[in-house]
Parts: sequence; C-alpha cells; structure tokens
Amino acid sequence: MSLLQVITKASAESQSLGSPSEYPIVLDPDSIFANLKPKLDDPNPISAAIPLCGWQISQTDSELIELGKKFSAKLKKKLKNPVKFDKVEFLGMVNQFLEKIREKVGVSVGVDSSNDGYTRVLFEKVGEYMGKDVAGLVLDACLVLEVWELVGALIANGLVSNSCYEDLVAKIVAKRRTELLCMCVRYASDLGSSELVMILKYFLSPSKDAYASIVEVRKEWESQALLAAEKASDKSLSGKKLSMAKEAAVLLMVAYDGFSSAELCLHYLLVSKNVDEVILSSAISKLNGKEMVSLLRYLGKWLKKYERFPQAGPCHKASTTLGLKACDWVPKLEDVLKCTGVVLDENYSALVLHPEFHEELRSINKVVGSLTLEARLCCSVANVADKLKAEV
Repeated sequence: MSLLQVITKASAESQSLGSPSEYPIVLDPDSIFANLKPKLDDPNPISAAIPLCGWQISQTDSELIELGKKFSAKLKKKLKNPVKFDKVEFLGMVNQFLEKIREKVGVSVGVDSSNDGYTRVLFEKVGEYMGKDVAGLVLDACLVLEVWELVGALIANGLVSNSCYEDLVAKIVAKRRTELLCMCVRYASDLGSSELVMILKYFLSPSKDAYASIVEVRKEWESQALLAAEKASDKSLSGKKLSMAKEAAVLLMVAYDGFSSAELCLHYLLVSKNVDEVILSSAISKLNGKEMVSLLRYLGKWLKKYERFPQAGPCHKASTTLGLKACDWVPKLEDVLKCTGVVLDENYSALVLHPEFHEELRSINKVVGSLTLEARLCCSVANVADKLKAEV
C-alpha cells in the first residue's frame, strides 16, 4: 500500500477517537522514505502528486508495536481484577516491558535494575517508544495502584496525553498529591480551563488534609534557598560563579520568605510557559470571593518584594551551573504584572463593587504606582545614557 493510499484510507475511515491506532508509536521516517519509489516507470515530473510504492515501516517499529499490543492486553486483563494485582507485580511487568523496548532500540540505561529509581530512568530513556495508548494505560494502572512516583515520571517525561489531564488532575486533587499538581503545571503542555480551576482552588483555599503534602513542597523551596545561601558563602567559588551564587541567594530568599506553603506552589503557575493566558483568564473568573482575595494578596506580596528588592532578577544559569533548580521557577516581575493584569481585566467590576477587595486593591495600586515612577526614572536615565553614547 502506498503512502497516499494509507492517508486516503485513514481519512475515509470514520474511526472513533477511542479506538487503538494502527501505528501507536512515532515511526522512524528515515527507513520509510528510503524505500519509497515512484509507482510509475516514467512519472510526470510536473504532476502535483506522484504515486509512490514501497511503503513499509521498519522491523524495529513493527516489533515495538507488537510489544505494546501484548503488554496492553496483559495489563488490561490484570486491571479487570485490581484486588489481585499489586504494586510489585505491576512494576515487574512495566520493567520487563521497558527493558524489551530498550533492547530493541539499543539504548543504555546506566542504572542497575536493583536501584529504586530504575523504572523512572527507564521511562526517561525509552518511554517515548511506548506510544500514547500504552502510556495512558500505564497511567491508569499507576492511579489505581497509587504508584505516585511513576505518575510523576510519566508527567515529567511528557508521556501523558493532553486528553488525560482533566481526569488526572481531578484524581490528584482528590488524593491531595500536591507535588504532582505542581508537576502538572510545570510539564503539561496544554492544561484546560477546568484543570486550572481545580489547581487554583486547591492552592488558594487548601483543605486541612492537604497540608502535609503542601508542606513537602515548601521543604523543597527551603532546601534550595539554604543551598543558595551556602553557595553564596562558599569560599571555593570565585569570580562569575560566586557572583551568580549571590544573585541566586537573593532571588530565592525573595521567593521563599513571607510566602505561605500553598503560595509557594503558585510560583509554578506564574512562571509556566505552558499555561495559556486566555485559558488562565477563564479559570480565574470562576474563583469565588475568598479565593480571589487570596490571589490578589499573593500577587501583592510579589509586587512588594520587587519594590523592596529591585536587584532580584532572573538567574537561570544558576540552575545548571550551581544546581539551584528553583531559580527556573521564580516569577519575574513581568510574570507577576501579567497575572495581575489578567485578574483585573477579567474581574474589574466585581473587584470595585465588593468592599472585601478594596484593601488589597489599594495596596497593589500603591506598589504599582511606586514601580511605575521608578520605571519612568530608569527610562529617563537610559535615554540620557543613549544620547551620551551617541555623542561619543
């Protein structure tokens, strides 16, 4: 069957979205295109479409697809009776499946199978070869068996389909797995409005039973802030690295001090490039009064921080150079102002008409006014500097 015939057939067949794909993995294009040849001995070079023949996927791809089908069938059968299906057996199945994939594609893992993080490393190295259908099934099994570390691995490695996130976020919220919600914000490529509403409500009005997991996120930020302070006073560092460490220490101090544990989780939401502004605006419009006040208070804290510490700024190199990963997730002033603008644009009438918002609005207005004045002065100085440079 030619490539054109495959495309035509796929377009003509009205398959349901839930039906398994004939090619559930990303195929190797090099081996396919290398075998394609004109169907006619003397094709017309000016023809808009030249029929081709020789369409055939590689043997490796065929074997990977077959592996996925067998694994899916076995896992589906096990999930029909989850009472007799435990975490140990599941991990054994997944490891065996991923090891077979590793052998087919010839990838080295570099970690012993006895290592606690072995399965996570396998996901990182060969997870992309599973295919979205198999990955979705593995995710379902992880949720049923509550294998949360693998849920995190699937999210972090981009193996969760966008269509799965609404159900996934709801289940994570129900189980109070704060660290996984933060990972969804960081790694999900296209969160919808319903998912963002659940995430915002979870962080802005956290329940008592979520406190323990939220505190764990705080501990991560605290650990990074302390590490930055150590780096800043490390006498073995010098020059650019020491300067970078000091900048990172200031930045993480600003991001950590004065914020509640739940507010630290909101940092990820402001920084994430995966959150669409229009969808965020829609999600914010669905917050209740208490949640809106909490969001305004959080944004106000950031504005006051940047007013007080104007030297604090992005320090992304510290993430790779000094191991201060949290530096990548500290909101810039632009991020804070953008979110503040979204809140005000979407809810201006309600914010003005309801007195419970007035105190926060006055506070924000005062800080923004101060920042605006400072920005104007900086612009004036910059203009003078440019003119002096031009004259020189």
